[in-house]
Amino acid sequence: MANVNIKFNNNDYLLSCDDGQEDSLKELAGHLDLKYKELKKNLGNIGENKLLLITSVQIMDEYFETKKKVEQKRMELKNLSDRFKELKSLVYDYKDKKEEDIKQLSQDHEGFKNEIEKNKKNYEKIIEEATNEIENFVEKVNLENLIH
Repeated sequence: MANVNIKFNNNDYLLSCDDGQEDSLKELAGHLDLKYKELKKNLGNIGENKLLLITSVQIMDEYFETKKKVEQKRMELKNLSDRFKELKSLVYDYKDKKEEDIKQLSQDHEGFKNEIEKNKKNYEKIIEEATNEIENFVEKVNLENLIH
């Protein structure tokens, strides 16, 4: 344990604290002394006990206001975190949907390509058959012309 000399309301006090906490204790006591002196200046000398009580109440009020703000910020952070998770989920859902769309388009493209190839073969067959029929017709006509 460490001993620290603290000045409060122009009086010296020897306080104990854990080793390494000396500076923190001095800072807290200085803050308390400043609050006390401000109240004494504003309210006058209404008695040390009453001034200490009012100082303590003000410090507790600041503490609870700060605690409330911290909790409010914690809730805001939680809400933002929840919204981020929701957005992240939507992004992954969108990505999965687009990948499925791309897969379907790829399958459709392959189907169209096969259909075009099939139609090309059919058209070539039709053209060849038509060409053969025309050739046969021309040959037949030529034979008939030779005979007549």
